[in-house]
Amino acid sequence: MLLQFTVGNFKSFMKKATLNLEATGDDWLDDDNIAHVNRPNLRLVKAAAIYGPNAGGKSNFIDAIAQFRRLVLNSSKDSQQGESLPVVPFRLHAKTEGAPTFFETLFLKDETRYRYGFEATKDAIVSEWLFTQKDSIRETCLFTREKSEFSVKEGFREGKGLEQRTRSNALFLSVVAQFNGPIAGEVVNHITTCRVITGLQDAGYMGFTAHLLDDKEYGNAIRRFVKSADFGIENVVRQDIDKEKFLASLPKNLPQSVRELIAQDSDGVSRILAVHRRYNAKDKPAGFVEFDFASEESDGTRQFLALAGPFLHTLQEGAVLVVDEFDSQLHPTLTKRLVGLFNTSANRKNAQLVFVTHDQGLLNSKAIRRDQIWFAEKTPIGASELFRLSQIPGVRKDANLEKEYLLGQFGGVPNVGDFQRVLVDAKK
Repeated sequence: MLLQFTVGNFKSFMKKATLNLEATGDDWLDDDNIAHVNRPNLRLVKAAAIYGPNAGGKSNFIDAIAQFRRLVLNSSKDSQQGESLPVVPFRLHAKTEGAPTFFETLFLKDETRYRYGFEATKDAIVSEWLFTQKDSIRETCLFTREKSEFSVKEGFREGKGLEQRTRSNALFLSVVAQFNGPIAGEVVNHITTCRVITGLQDAGYMGFTAHLLDDKEYGNAIRRFVKSADFGIENVVRQDIDKEKFLASLPKNLPQSVRELIAQDSDGVSRILAVHRRYNAKDKPAGFVEFDFASEESDGTRQFLALAGPFLHTLQEGAVLVVDEFDSQLHPTLTKRLVGLFNTSANRKNAQLVFVTHDQGLLNSKAIRRDQIWFAEKTPIGASELFRLSQIPGVRKDANLEKEYLLGQFGGVPNVGDFQRVLVDAKK
Protein backbone atom coordinates (compact mmCIF):
# COMPACT_ATOMS: atom_id res chain seq x y z
CA MET A 1 0.00 0.00 0.00
CA LEU A 2 1.12 3.55 -0.70
CA LEU A 3 1.97 5.64 2.37
CA GLN A 4 3.56 8.73 0.79
CA PHE A 5 4.93 10.14 -2.42
CA THR A 6 7.19 13.20 -2.49
CA VAL A 7 8.47 15.31 -5.36
CA GLY A 8 10.63 18.42 -5.41
CA ASN A 9 12.00 20.71 -8.12
CA PHE A 10 9.84 19.19 -10.84
CA LYS A 11 7.90 21.33 -13.29
CA SER A 12 5.78 23.74 -11.19
CA PHE A 13 6.86 22.24 -7.84
CA MET A 14 9.83 24.22 -6.59
CA LYS A 15 9.92 22.87 -3.02
CA LYS A 16 9.20 19.32 -1.90
CA ALA A 17 5.51 18.39 -1.88
CA THR A 18 4.25 15.22 -0.19
CA LEU A 19 1.00 13.35 -0.70
CA ASN A 20 0.48 11.51 2.59
CA LEU A 21 -2.12 8.73 2.68
CA GLU A 22 -1.80 8.01 6.39
CA ALA A 23 -5.10 8.80 8.09
CA THR A 24 -5.50 11.29 10.92
CA GLY A 25 -6.73 10.19 14.34
CA ASP A 26 -10.49 10.78 14.09
CA ASP A 27 -12.91 7.89 13.53
CA TRP A 28 -15.14 9.62 10.92
CA LEU A 29 -16.17 7.07 8.25
CA ASP A 30 -13.59 4.75 9.77
CA ASP A 31 -15.22 1.48 8.69
CA ASP A 32 -15.51 2.32 4.97
CA ASN A 33 -12.82 4.87 4.11
CA ILE A 34 -9.91 3.64 6.23
CA ALA A 35 -7.68 0.61 5.71
CA HIS A 36 -6.46 -0.94 8.94
CA VAL A 37 -3.29 -2.82 8.03
CA ASN A 38 -1.36 -5.46 9.94
CA ARG A 39 1.00 -3.00 11.52
CA PRO A 40 0.59 -1.24 14.89
CA ASN A 41 -1.46 1.96 14.69
CA LEU A 42 -1.19 2.26 10.91
CA ARG A 43 -4.35 3.51 9.23
CA LEU A 44 -4.39 4.52 5.56
CA VAL A 45 -7.05 6.26 3.48
CA LYS A 46 -8.36 4.25 0.55
CA ALA A 47 -8.87 7.26 -1.72
CA ALA A 48 -7.45 10.76 -2.05
CA ALA A 49 -8.83 13.58 -4.21
CA ILE A 50 -6.68 16.48 -5.43
CA TYR A 51 -8.51 19.75 -6.19
CA GLY A 52 -7.22 23.08 -7.42
CA PRO A 53 -7.46 25.71 -10.16
CA ASN A 54 -6.30 25.13 -13.72
CA ALA A 55 -2.50 25.39 -13.87
CA GLY A 56 -2.34 24.95 -10.09
CA GLY A 57 -0.04 21.94 -10.35
CA LYS A 58 -2.44 18.99 -10.00
CA SER A 59 -1.49 17.33 -13.26
CA ASN A 60 2.20 18.06 -12.68
CA PHE A 61 2.05 16.10 -9.42
CA ILE A 62 0.45 13.15 -11.21
CA ASP A 63 3.08 13.45 -13.94
CA ALA A 64 5.76 13.28 -11.25
CA ILE A 65 4.40 9.91 -10.13
CA ALA A 66 4.32 8.74 -13.74
CA GLN A 67 7.89 9.87 -14.43
CA PHE A 68 9.14 8.27 -11.21
CA ARG A 69 7.48 4.99 -12.18
CA ARG A 70 8.79 5.20 -15.76
CA LEU A 71 12.37 5.82 -14.62
CA VAL A 72 12.32 2.92 -12.18
CA LEU A 73 11.00 0.52 -14.82
CA ASN A 74 13.11 1.62 -17.77
CA SER A 75 16.35 3.25 -16.64
CA SER A 76 18.44 0.06 -16.73
CA LYS A 77 17.68 -0.71 -20.37
CA ASP A 78 20.58 -0.59 -22.82
CA SER A 79 18.55 1.61 -25.15
CA GLN A 80 18.88 4.47 -22.65
CA GLN A 81 22.67 4.62 -22.77
CA GLY A 82 23.62 8.27 -23.10
CA GLU A 83 20.01 9.46 -23.25
CA SER A 84 18.73 12.41 -21.25
CA LEU A 85 16.51 11.68 -18.26
CA PRO A 86 12.92 13.00 -18.43
CA VAL A 87 13.14 15.42 -15.50
CA VAL A 88 12.09 19.06 -15.79
CA PRO A 89 13.21 21.35 -12.96
CA PHE A 90 11.31 24.41 -11.79
CA ARG A 91 12.35 27.09 -14.29
CA LEU A 92 11.10 30.25 -12.60
CA HIS A 93 13.86 30.57 -10.01
CA ALA A 94 17.63 30.84 -10.30
CA LYS A 95 18.24 28.37 -7.45
CA THR A 96 16.41 25.48 -9.08
CA GLU A 97 17.21 25.69 -12.80
CA GLY A 98 20.37 23.60 -12.48
CA ALA A 99 19.43 21.67 -9.32
CA PRO A 100 18.32 18.01 -9.36
CA THR A 101 14.74 16.78 -9.19
CA PHE A 102 13.76 14.82 -6.07
CA PHE A 103 11.51 11.72 -6.01
CA GLU A 104 10.72 9.49 -3.03
CA THR A 105 8.05 6.92 -2.17
CA LEU A 106 7.12 5.17 1.05
CA PHE A 107 5.06 2.02 0.75
CA LEU A 108 4.09 -1.03 2.75
CA LYS A 109 4.54 -4.56 1.42
CA ASP A 110 3.17 -7.21 3.80
CA GLU A 111 4.54 -5.91 7.11
CA THR A 112 7.69 -4.24 5.78
CA ARG A 113 7.89 -0.54 5.02
CA TYR A 114 10.17 0.55 2.18
CA ARG A 115 11.49 4.05 1.55
CA TYR A 116 13.05 4.47 -1.86
CA GLY A 117 14.05 7.60 -3.72
CA PHE A 118 16.57 9.38 -5.88
CA GLU A 119 17.66 12.77 -7.16
CA ALA A 120 18.36 13.28 -10.86
CA THR A 121 19.28 15.88 -13.44
CA LYS A 122 18.68 15.38 -17.14
CA ASP A 123 22.23 14.02 -17.42
CA ALA A 124 22.70 11.72 -14.42
CA ILE A 125 21.43 10.20 -11.18
CA VAL A 126 22.83 12.44 -8.44
CA SER A 127 21.86 10.32 -5.42
CA GLU A 128 19.79 7.23 -4.62
CA TRP A 129 18.73 5.37 -1.47
CA LEU A 130 16.72 2.42 -0.16
CA PHE A 131 15.67 1.87 3.47
CA THR A 132 13.41 -0.69 5.12
CA GLN A 133 11.62 -0.83 8.43
CA LYS A 134 9.96 -3.91 9.85
CA ASP A 135 9.82 -4.74 13.54
CA SER A 136 12.28 -2.18 14.85
CA ILE A 137 11.53 1.49 15.32
CA ARG A 138 14.61 2.49 13.35
CA GLU A 139 15.00 2.18 9.60
CA THR A 140 17.61 -0.15 8.12
CA CYS A 141 19.71 1.19 5.26
CA LEU A 142 20.11 -1.21 2.35
CA PHE A 143 22.11 1.08 0.07
CA THR A 144 22.95 4.70 -0.62
CA ARG A 145 24.54 6.33 -3.62
CA GLU A 146 26.16 9.68 -4.26
CA LYS A 147 26.88 9.96 -7.99
CA SER A 148 29.36 7.14 -8.70
CA GLU A 149 30.01 6.32 -5.03
CA PHE A 150 27.93 3.41 -3.69
CA SER A 151 27.51 2.13 -0.14
CA VAL A 152 25.89 -1.31 -0.29
CA LYS A 153 25.03 -2.82 3.11
CA GLU A 154 25.06 -6.48 4.18
CA GLY A 155 21.27 -6.63 4.05
CA PHE A 156 21.46 -5.94 0.29
CA ARG A 157 24.13 -8.42 -0.79
CA GLU A 158 22.29 -8.88 -4.09
CA GLY A 159 23.63 -5.45 -5.10
CA LYS A 160 27.29 -6.13 -4.39
CA GLY A 161 29.38 -6.25 -7.56
CA LEU A 162 26.75 -4.47 -9.65
CA GLU A 163 27.94 -0.96 -8.86
CA GLN A 164 30.26 -0.95 -11.88
CA ARG A 165 27.43 -2.14 -14.12
CA THR A 166 25.32 0.89 -13.24
CA ARG A 167 25.58 3.75 -15.72
CA SER A 168 25.55 7.33 -14.52
CA ASN A 169 22.03 7.81 -15.93
CA ALA A 170 20.65 4.47 -14.65
CA LEU A 171 19.11 3.64 -11.29
CA PHE A 172 21.01 1.13 -9.16
CA LEU A 173 17.74 -0.39 -7.94
CA SER A 174 16.65 -1.10 -11.52
CA VAL A 175 20.00 -2.67 -12.41
CA VAL A 176 19.90 -4.99 -9.39
CA ALA A 177 16.30 -5.96 -10.21
CA GLN A 178 17.37 -6.76 -13.77
CA PHE A 179 19.93 -9.18 -12.30
CA ASN A 180 17.14 -10.88 -10.32
CA GLY A 181 17.85 -9.35 -6.94
CA PRO A 182 14.90 -10.43 -4.77
CA ILE A 183 14.57 -7.26 -2.66
CA ALA A 184 15.11 -4.94 -5.62
CA GLY A 185 12.66 -7.00 -7.64
CA GLU A 186 10.02 -6.70 -4.94
CA VAL A 187 10.42 -2.92 -4.78
CA VAL A 188 10.31 -2.53 -8.57
CA ASN A 189 7.32 -4.87 -8.80
CA HIS A 190 5.40 -2.86 -6.22
CA ILE A 191 6.10 0.37 -8.10
CA THR A 192 4.94 -1.39 -11.29
CA THR A 193 1.57 -2.22 -9.71
CA CYS A 194 0.89 1.51 -9.30
CA ARG A 195 -0.89 2.35 -12.56
CA VAL A 196 -1.03 5.98 -13.70
CA ILE A 197 -3.63 7.02 -16.30
CA THR A 198 -5.07 10.27 -17.60
CA GLY A 199 -8.74 11.01 -18.13
CA LEU A 200 -7.96 13.15 -21.18
CA GLN A 201 -6.65 10.29 -23.33
CA ASP A 202 -8.19 6.83 -23.08
CA ALA A 203 -6.08 5.20 -25.80
CA GLY A 204 -3.31 4.21 -23.43
CA TYR A 205 -5.50 2.05 -21.20
CA MET A 206 -8.40 1.08 -23.48
CA GLY A 207 -6.11 -1.71 -24.68
CA PHE A 208 -5.73 -2.92 -21.10
CA THR A 209 -9.52 -3.13 -20.73
CA ALA A 210 -9.80 -4.86 -24.11
CA HIS A 211 -7.27 -7.45 -22.96
CA LEU A 212 -9.27 -8.11 -19.78
CA LEU A 213 -12.42 -8.73 -21.83
CA ASP A 214 -10.89 -12.04 -22.88
CA ASP A 215 -10.63 -13.13 -19.26
CA LYS A 216 -13.85 -14.87 -18.17
CA GLU A 217 -14.01 -13.34 -14.68
CA TYR A 218 -12.86 -9.85 -15.57
CA GLY A 219 -14.73 -9.85 -18.88
CA ASN A 220 -18.05 -10.63 -17.22
CA ALA A 221 -17.40 -8.00 -14.53
CA ILE A 222 -16.59 -5.32 -17.13
CA ARG A 223 -19.75 -6.13 -19.10
CA ARG A 224 -21.90 -5.89 -15.96
CA PHE A 225 -20.10 -2.68 -15.04
CA VAL A 226 -20.87 -1.00 -18.38
CA LYS A 227 -24.44 -2.30 -18.51
CA SER A 228 -25.19 -0.89 -15.05
CA ALA A 229 -23.96 2.59 -16.11
CA ASP A 230 -27.18 3.25 -18.09
CA PHE A 231 -25.57 3.74 -21.51
CA GLY A 232 -28.13 1.50 -23.17
CA ILE A 233 -25.42 -1.07 -23.86
CA GLU A 234 -26.41 -4.71 -23.49
CA ASN A 235 -23.01 -6.27 -24.12
CA VAL A 236 -19.40 -5.45 -24.97
CA VAL A 237 -17.52 -7.55 -27.52
CA ARG A 238 -13.86 -7.57 -28.53
CA GLN A 239 -13.35 -8.41 -32.19
CA ASP A 240 -9.98 -9.33 -33.70
CA ILE A 241 -8.92 -7.46 -36.85
CA ASP A 242 -6.86 -9.04 -39.62
CA LYS A 243 -3.36 -7.58 -39.42
CA GLU A 244 -2.96 -7.15 -43.19
CA LYS A 245 -6.31 -5.40 -43.52
CA PHE A 246 -5.43 -3.15 -40.61
CA LEU A 247 -2.10 -2.13 -42.16
CA ALA A 248 -3.79 -1.58 -45.51
CA SER A 249 -6.24 0.81 -43.85
CA LEU A 250 -3.47 3.12 -42.64
CA PRO A 251 -3.15 6.50 -44.42
CA LYS A 252 -1.15 6.29 -47.65
CA ASN A 253 1.02 9.28 -46.70
CA LEU A 254 2.13 7.70 -43.41
CA PRO A 255 5.97 7.63 -43.24
CA GLN A 256 7.45 4.21 -43.88
CA SER A 257 9.33 4.22 -40.57
CA VAL A 258 6.07 4.79 -38.70
CA ARG A 259 4.31 2.14 -40.76
CA GLU A 260 7.03 -0.40 -39.89
CA LEU A 261 6.81 0.47 -36.20
CA ILE A 262 3.04 -0.04 -36.22
CA ALA A 263 3.49 -3.34 -38.06
CA GLN A 264 5.84 -4.60 -35.35
CA ASP A 265 3.38 -3.75 -32.57
CA SER A 266 0.12 -4.63 -34.27
CA ASP A 267 -0.10 -8.34 -33.46
CA GLY A 268 -3.49 -8.96 -31.90
CA VAL A 269 -5.09 -5.79 -33.24
CA SER A 270 -8.73 -5.61 -32.22
CA ARG A 271 -11.71 -3.31 -31.94
CA ILE A 272 -14.41 -3.13 -29.30
CA LEU A 273 -18.09 -3.28 -30.17
CA ALA A 274 -21.01 -2.04 -28.06
CA VAL A 275 -24.13 -4.17 -28.46
CA HIS A 276 -27.38 -2.16 -28.34
CA ARG A 277 -30.92 -3.49 -28.42
CA ARG A 278 -32.88 -2.81 -31.64
CA TYR A 279 -36.64 -2.18 -31.77
CA ASN A 280 -39.24 -2.71 -34.50
CA ALA A 281 -41.96 -0.34 -35.71
CA LYS A 282 -44.12 -1.27 -32.70
CA ASP A 283 -41.32 -0.48 -30.23
CA LYS A 284 -40.83 -4.16 -29.48
CA PRO A 285 -37.36 -5.73 -29.09
CA ALA A 286 -36.15 -7.00 -32.47
CA GLY A 287 -32.57 -8.15 -32.11
CA PHE A 288 -29.35 -6.24 -31.56
CA VAL A 289 -27.09 -3.73 -33.35
CA GLU A 290 -23.31 -3.45 -32.91
CA PHE A 291 -21.66 -0.02 -32.59
CA ASP A 292 -17.93 0.60 -32.92
CA PHE A 293 -16.78 1.99 -29.57
CA ALA A 294 -14.03 4.09 -31.14
CA SER A 295 -16.20 5.95 -33.65
CA GLU A 296 -19.85 5.53 -32.69
CA GLU A 297 -19.96 5.92 -28.91
CA SER A 298 -19.70 9.16 -26.94
CA ASP A 299 -16.48 10.37 -25.33
CA GLY A 300 -17.93 9.73 -21.89
CA THR A 301 -18.96 6.17 -22.74
CA ARG A 302 -15.48 5.40 -24.10
CA GLN A 303 -13.95 6.99 -21.01
CA PHE A 304 -16.03 4.82 -18.70
CA LEU A 305 -15.16 1.61 -20.55
CA ALA A 306 -11.49 2.51 -20.60
CA LEU A 307 -11.56 3.09 -16.83
CA ALA A 308 -13.49 -0.11 -16.17
CA GLY A 309 -10.51 -2.42 -16.67
CA PRO A 310 -7.98 -0.55 -14.49
CA PHE A 311 -10.57 0.10 -11.75
CA LEU A 312 -11.72 -3.51 -11.46
CA HIS A 313 -8.18 -4.89 -11.77
CA THR A 314 -6.87 -2.50 -9.09
CA LEU A 315 -9.66 -3.49 -6.67
CA GLN A 316 -9.09 -7.18 -7.31
CA GLU A 317 -5.31 -6.97 -6.87
CA GLY A 318 -5.30 -4.55 -3.93
CA ALA A 319 -3.07 -2.19 -5.94
CA VAL A 320 -2.81 1.58 -6.38
CA LEU A 321 -4.47 3.54 -9.20
CA VAL A 322 -3.61 7.18 -9.98
CA VAL A 323 -5.94 9.02 -12.36
CA ASP A 324 -5.51 12.52 -13.79
CA GLU A 325 -8.56 14.53 -14.96
CA PHE A 326 -10.73 11.74 -13.59
CA ASP A 327 -14.05 13.49 -14.25
CA SER A 328 -13.18 15.14 -17.58
CA GLN A 329 -15.94 13.40 -19.56
CA LEU A 330 -18.02 11.57 -16.97
CA HIS A 331 -21.34 12.46 -15.39
CA PRO A 332 -20.98 13.36 -11.66
CA THR A 333 -23.12 10.37 -10.69
CA LEU A 334 -20.66 8.01 -12.36
CA THR A 335 -17.59 9.62 -10.77
CA LYS A 336 -19.25 9.38 -7.36
CA ARG A 337 -19.99 5.67 -7.89
CA LEU A 338 -16.45 4.94 -9.10
CA VAL A 339 -14.87 6.61 -6.07
CA GLY A 340 -17.39 4.78 -3.90
CA LEU A 341 -15.93 1.45 -5.06
CA PHE A 342 -12.81 2.29 -3.04
CA ASN A 343 -14.47 4.01 -0.07
CA THR A 344 -16.33 0.92 1.08
CA SER A 345 -15.81 -2.02 3.39
CA ALA A 346 -16.29 -4.18 0.27
CA ASN A 347 -12.81 -3.01 -0.80
CA ARG A 348 -11.40 -5.92 1.18
CA LYS A 349 -7.93 -5.89 -0.36
CA ASN A 350 -7.44 -2.21 0.53
CA ALA A 351 -6.87 -0.96 -3.00
CA GLN A 352 -6.13 2.76 -3.18
CA LEU A 353 -7.23 5.50 -5.58
CA VAL A 354 -5.52 8.88 -6.06
CA PHE A 355 -7.30 11.18 -8.48
CA VAL A 356 -7.42 14.74 -9.77
CA THR A 357 -10.87 16.27 -10.03
CA HIS A 358 -12.89 19.49 -10.31
CA ASP A 359 -16.11 17.78 -9.22
CA GLN A 360 -17.13 19.64 -6.08
CA GLY A 361 -20.07 17.23 -5.73
CA LEU A 362 -17.61 14.69 -4.31
CA LEU A 363 -17.00 17.05 -1.37
CA ASN A 364 -19.69 15.42 0.73
CA SER A 365 -18.70 14.96 4.36
CA LYS A 366 -21.01 11.93 4.54
CA ALA A 367 -18.85 10.15 1.97
CA ILE A 368 -15.32 11.58 2.29
CA ARG A 369 -13.01 12.51 5.16
CA ARG A 370 -11.03 15.72 5.54
CA ASP A 371 -7.74 13.80 5.30
CA GLN A 372 -8.79 12.46 1.88
CA ILE A 373 -9.03 15.93 0.32
CA TRP A 374 -5.96 17.72 -1.05
CA PHE A 375 -5.46 21.05 -2.81
CA ALA A 376 -2.78 22.22 -5.24
CA GLU A 377 -2.30 25.92 -5.85
CA LYS A 378 0.49 28.32 -6.77
CA THR A 379 2.37 30.85 -4.68
CA PRO A 380 2.97 34.42 -5.91
CA ILE A 381 6.21 33.29 -7.60
CA GLY A 382 4.39 30.60 -9.60
CA ALA A 383 5.47 27.60 -7.53
CA SER A 384 2.92 24.88 -6.76
CA GLU A 385 2.18 23.75 -3.22
CA LEU A 386 0.18 20.73 -2.04
CA PHE A 387 -1.79 20.78 1.21
CA ARG A 388 -4.43 18.70 2.96
CA LEU A 389 -7.84 19.87 4.11
CA SER A 390 -7.24 18.36 7.54
CA GLN A 391 -4.29 20.75 7.92
CA ILE A 392 -6.63 23.76 7.82
CA PRO A 393 -7.75 24.65 11.35
CA GLY A 394 -11.42 25.05 12.17
CA VAL A 395 -12.90 22.74 9.51
CA ARG A 396 -15.42 20.40 11.16
CA LYS A 397 -15.55 16.78 10.04
CA ASP A 398 -19.28 17.16 9.28
CA ALA A 399 -18.97 20.57 7.57
CA ASN A 400 -20.64 21.48 4.27
CA LEU A 401 -17.39 20.97 2.40
CA GLU A 402 -18.76 21.72 -1.07
CA LYS A 403 -20.19 25.08 -0.02
CA GLU A 404 -17.09 26.17 1.87
CA TYR A 405 -14.82 25.14 -1.01
CA LEU A 406 -16.82 27.15 -3.54
CA LEU A 407 -16.68 30.15 -1.20
CA GLY A 408 -12.89 29.89 -1.24
CA GLN A 409 -12.57 28.96 2.43
CA PHE A 410 -9.95 26.29 1.71
CA GLY A 411 -8.05 27.87 -1.18
CA GLY A 412 -7.42 25.82 -4.30
CA VAL A 413 -9.88 27.84 -6.42
CA PRO A 414 -9.02 30.21 -9.29
CA ASN A 415 -8.85 33.94 -8.63
CA VAL A 416 -10.71 34.91 -11.79
CA GLY A 417 -10.70 38.47 -13.09
CA ASP A 418 -13.50 40.38 -14.77
CA PHE A 419 -13.96 38.77 -18.21
CA GLN A 420 -16.45 41.42 -19.26
CA ARG A 421 -14.02 44.23 -18.47
CA VAL A 422 -11.47 42.52 -20.74
CA LEU A 423 -13.95 42.71 -23.63
CA VAL A 424 -14.72 46.35 -22.94
CA ASP A 425 -11.05 47.29 -22.67
CA ALA A 426 -10.35 45.51 -25.96
CA LYS A 427 -12.56 48.04 -27.76
CA LYS A 428 -10.49 51.02 -26.63
